[in-house]
Amino acid sequence: MVDPRTPVIVGVGQFTERIDDPDYRGMSAVELATEAVRAALADTGADVTAVAKAIQVFAGLRQFEICTPYATAPLGCSDNYIRSVANRVGADPERAVLEPIGGNGPQKLVSEFGGAIAAGDLEVALILGSENGSTLKTFAGRDDGPDHSETVGGQLDDLGYGFEQYMSEYTAKHGLSGAPVQYGLLDNARRARLGLSVEEYRLKMAELFAPFSKVAAKNPFSSSPVERSVEELATVTADNRMICDPYPRLMVARDTVNQGAAAVLMSVEAARKLGVPEEKWVYLHGHADQREQDLLDREDVSVSYSEKQAVAEALRGAGITIDDVATFDLYSCFPFPVFAVCDDFGLAANDPRGLTLTGGLPYFGGPGNSYSLHGIAETVAAMRDKPGAFGLVGANGGVMSKYSVGVYSTTPVDWAPDRSKELQADIAALPKLAVTRNANGAGVIETYSVRYDWPERTGVIIGRLDADGSRFMAISTDDDLVTLMTTGDPLGAKITVTAGEDGKNRAVLA
Repeated sequence: MVDPRTPVIVGVGQFTERIDDPDYRGMSAVELATEAVRAALADTGADVTAVAKAIQVFAGLRQFEICTPYATAPLGCSDNYIRSVANRVGADPERAVLEPIGGNGPQKLVSEFGGAIAAGDLEVALILGSENGSTLKTFAGRDDGPDHSETVGGQLDDLGYGFEQYMSEYTAKHGLSGAPVQYGLLDNARRARLGLSVEEYRLKMAELFAPFSKVAAKNPFSSSPVERSVEELATVTADNRMICDPYPRLMVARDTVNQGAAAVLMSVEAARKLGVPEEKWVYLHGHADQREQDLLDREDVSVSYSEKQAVAEALRGAGITIDDVATFDLYSCFPFPVFAVCDDFGLAANDPRGLTLTGGLPYFGGPGNSYSLHGIAETVAAMRDKPGAFGLVGANGGVMSKYSVGVYSTTPVDWAPDRSKELQADIAALPKLAVTRNANGAGVIETYSVRYDWPERTGVIIGRLDADGSRFMAISTDDDLVTLMTTGDPLGAKITVTAGEDGKNRAVLA
């Protein structure tokens, strides 16, 4: 017997609309989430209407189309995404919550509302997310696009955008305005630490991700169910063009997807009252949330302290080791987040347990901030199929900025608090590297990426000044330097950097 306040996930749902589906409709974020919520309610095995009416909190992940205050949704959107979905499924929650951006959000919300249920503050909650990137791309610039505008009003706790944790005016001026270039810096820094060549590292990335595509090829919810070989992933072609160094297209999160996911979380007491069969119950045995230093403050950008501490704390809470985990779903927008866990916990790319249940963001799909809700849904289903086993979900946000972990199992266990706040002090105490914003003089390239997606191919650099070892950022369109960055290996190369009046540092090959 467990405490009746113990939280359990009792229902999960997913939905995917592919552009090559014969009945493709170009659905809205609300419509996609609604389909997933309906699936999650049905998955409880209880009376759907009763469960919907019992939900006190609907918590939603923020979609890309509403992720910044600088643009409006091109096809319109609901003024209250959460309540639009709730209305469609016959629910009227006391509270609607819209999370800040961050791929860690799904696991963070499970842990947060699990704790609220355990504390007696809440009985039933629902977490939902969706992304309509395929619809937005399909109808971009067309006059026949659907109108997804909707006015529902009602209470909404909008927790803000939160993108200031991931970028600043300084980093944005130097090209860090998108995830591929940001993670390119991390993966190239890791390559430098390992002493691998460009070709060797590209092969390692392909060997990591080829098994992901194999999983995606068999997943009915995948946006791109195609198995890819190591050679196919590692070979740059017109179809597998470079996006941002070191990534060809097939190693980058696939964000033009139409996908939705949802999970119903409630107390054991509520589950019994609502008639949810016990074989549906999945417990959260361990959990943790950690936040990394800002990118340029990190002494070593090739590692992740937040990931390492969060995974270790979740395993400790569950009372197991990494060897006891039966399934993994590791956040995989790019290779680096997966490599980070592998490096810290001794996992191999070909681990027989696999490192994903969905198929990963480049192949299953990268539905923005809600990807790991699909990972949680797959993990819950896998744990039901393997009673007593443990499944680990690693959810990452920003530039390895926030990492949340959950360990799941059908084995009954009372809720236990984690030590995330205490552990966060360890990260706060880490040394910070000095940064020179307006850099002039001789330096070396610490790590780099190249933006192939700009009109002019541009190098993006994190470097160190010879004079004092401080870190700086720079961009470069210098022919000699960009050629080295695209056809050679610029790690450790000597450069000369000059600060411009526009706030941008520009580098040339020394």
